[in-house]
Amino acid sequence: MTTLDTPTTLPAHPTPDAPGAEKVFAVLGEFDNVTDVLHATQAAHDAGYRQMDVHSPFPIHGIDAALDVKPTILPWLVLGMGLTGMSLGIFLTTFTMTDFLPQPDAVPANFHGYRFLISGKPFNSFAAYIPVIFELTIMFSAYTAVFAMFLLNKLPLLYHPFFKSDRFRRATQDRFFLAIESRDGSFDAHETPAFLQQHGALSTELIYD
Repeated sequence: MTTLDTPTTLPAHPTPDAPGAEKVFAVLGEFDNVTDVLHATQAAHDAGYRQMDVHSPFPIHGIDAALDVKPTILPWLVLGMGLTGMSLGIFLTTFTMTDFLPQPDAVPANFHGYRFLISGKPFNSFAAYIPVIFELTIMFSAYTAVFAMFLLNKLPLLYHPFFKSDRFRRATQDRFFLAIESRDGSFDAHETPAFLQQHGALSTELIYD
């Protein structure tokens, strides 16, 4: 495996001040081990950077805390839709076994509830309703978890400025990248790459969009 003895900066385009130059989207800092990228991320956070992310071949323990990642809203969405499914299951099973609930005139007669007596069993036997209630709860929760995950992660993502970087392809193999976006209030096209190099980056690259 080839390593770089000295940090290098790789501007793939003209400087941001050049006429007609593309807008700087972010700077990528390349690291070859977990320890260095974790320490650099913590240092960047301590220096005031907030619009940043880490890309690695595998999950890194402690990186969420270093990035100050807030808890996702996904569990609450799943809980809310699970309770919705449970309530719908209770209503559905109770309604179909009932003939005394008021029915709007717009509801066809075929959809009116009716009592279904079997061997003298209680009309409103909640135990018999458990399978329907359970299945609707799980169905609402599962579909919400899947589709909300895609929406919250903005997937599928068919384009991203990082895709232009040849070095970034190694993020799925043996390299770790700390990306600091230009929309960060502390970002500077010259000082931010130097900051990453000071904290162990093998190379830095300005990404344009």
